Amino acid sequence: MKTGFISLTAASIGALLCSTATAEETPKFVNTVESLQQYECADWFRDAKFGIYLHWGAYSVAEQGEWYARKLYDETTPEYAHHIKTYGHPSEFGYADFIPMWKAENFDPDALLALFKRSGAKYFTPCAVHHDNFDLWDSKYQEWNAVNMGPKKDLIRLWKNATHKAGLRFGVTTHLSRSYSWLNTANQSDTKGPKKGVPYDGAQGKAKGLYPSNDGQSTHPRAPYDAPAEWRNLWAKRVKQLIDDYEPDTLYFDCAVPFRGSDAGKTGMDVIAHFYNQRPEGVMAIKERPWQGLYADGIATLDYERGKAASILDKPWQTDDSIGSWGYNPAKPYMKPGLVVDKIIDIVSKNGNMLLNIPIKADGTLDKEATDLLNNVGEWFDVNGEAIYGTRPWYMFGEGKGEIGAHDLESALTSRDIRYVTKGDTLYAFVMDWPNAKKKPVVLENITAMNTRVAEVVSVELLGHDGKLDWESSGDGLQIWFPKEKPCEHAYALKIGFKK
Repeated sequence: MKTGFISLTAASIGALLCSTATAEETPKFVNTVESLQQYECADWFRDAKFGIYLHWGAYSVAEQGEWYARKLYDETTPEYAHHIKTYGHPSEFGYADFIPMWKAENFDPDALLALFKRSGAKYFTPCAVHHDNFDLWDSKYQEWNAVNMGPKKDLIRLWKNATHKAGLRFGVTTHLSRSYSWLNTANQSDTKGPKKGVPYDGAQGKAKGLYPSNDGQSTHPRAPYDAPAEWRNLWAKRVKQLIDDYEPDTLYFDCAVPFRGSDAGKTGMDVIAHFYNQRPEGVMAIKERPWQGLYADGIATLDYERGKAASILDKPWQTDDSIGSWGYNPAKPYMKPGLVVDKIIDIVSKNGNMLLNIPIKADGTLDKEATDLLNNVGEWFDVNGEAIYGTRPWYMFGEGKGEIGAHDLESALTSRDIRYVTKGDTLYAFVMDWPNAKKKPVVLENITAMNTRVAEVVSVELLGHDGKLDWESSGDGLQIWFPKEKPCEHAYALKIGFKK
C-alpha cells in the first residue's frame, strides 16, 4: 500500500508537470478576433497622454512629403512635374536614387529626444518603415534597409536607445502592408507625352526588392484585395523581427488589420498576437478602416488619423496628427502652438492620447519653427501638466460650441469652450482661451447645486497663479473671475475641489 501511494504521487506529479509545461507553451493570444479581444490598454499609456511621432526616409531628401516615393511616378501630380524639373524623368532617376543621397549626417538622437521630452511627451514613436518599403532597422528580411545603405545606421536602435535614456516609452509605426500596390507605380511608364511607353526604373528591373514585383496588381494606394502569400509572409517576418529585436512598447499599423481577401486578416492578427505575447504591457493601435483590412472593436486601441472622437469613448484611443506635412515639406505651413495645446486637451477630455508628428529634415534636424513650437508646448506643460498626465474623463467632456477642424492651423476655441478631466476627487476645467471681459466671470454651467453628480465646491485654483481667485457658486453655475495676469499662454486650467 505504501509503495502504491508513492507511485501514485509520482504519476500525479508527472501529470502536473506535463500540464504546466503545456500551459506555458500555449500563448495567451492567438490570431482570432475572440482571442485578441482579451487585450486591455496598459495604464502607462492612459497616463501618458502625449507622444511624438515622425516620418523619416529617403523621401525626406526631396522635401516634398512622405508620398513622394509614389507620386514622382504619377503624371497627374505636382510631384511628378517637380521631379522632372529637378531630378529628371523617372526612367532615368527613380526613387531608389534618393537612397544614397540620404545621409542623416547631422542626426543627434539624444538631443532630439531631450527636445521631445522638453515638449511634454511621454512616449516616442518613429515610423520604422513607410509605404516606400525601406526598413529603418537592421532588417533580416529586407536588404533595402538603413544599415546597408543610405544613412548606414540602425536608426531604430539609435532612436530606442535615446528614448530610453530620456526616460520615455518607445514605440514604432509600420506602414508597410500596402507597399505591394502603393509602390507599384515605379513599374509603370508614362501614358502620354514625349516619354510615353518608356518604362520607369522599376519596370526596367532596377532596385529589385525595393520596388514590388509587378504581378498584375493595381497601383491603387490601398492594399490589394488579395495580396499574394509571399508578400503577406514577408510583411509578417519583417514586423515580427521588429517586435522581437527592438521590443517596442507601442506598435501602430497605418491601416486596419492586414490583409483583405482570402487571408481575412489572419496574417495581421497573427502579428498582433505575437506582439501581445511578447510585450504584455504593449499598446497596439489600428484604424477603423475595413476597406483596408479587418477591423473589430476591442482587439487593439483605436487610432484616428488627423481626427478625433466626437464624445467620450469607454476605451482609451489615440489621434495621430502632424503639425504640418507628415514628411518634411517646408511648403506646408505648421499649426500654431495654441492649436496643438487645444487639440491635446480636447482629445484627453474624451479619453484619448495625442501622437503628434514633427517633420524632420533628411539630415536629421528639425527646422526652427518646429523646435520653437515644441519648446512652447513644453512651457505650457510646465504649468498645466498635472491637469493632463494621469487624468481620466469626467462624465461629460466639456461645454461650448467651438470646434477644431482636421486641417486648422489656429484654434477657434474661446473662453466659452470648456474641457473637463478628473484625477481622484479633483476636477480640472480647461478654459480654452483667456476671457476678454474684465469684469465678467467665466461660468461653468454644469457645476451647480442641482447637478447631483458633484458635491459642494470648496476650492478653486488657477494653475500657475499664486494668488486666490474670486469665485461663487450659483444656480447658473460656478462663476470664476480671472486675475489680470495670464499664468501661461494658451488654455488655462482651473483646479476644483469638492466637499468630501
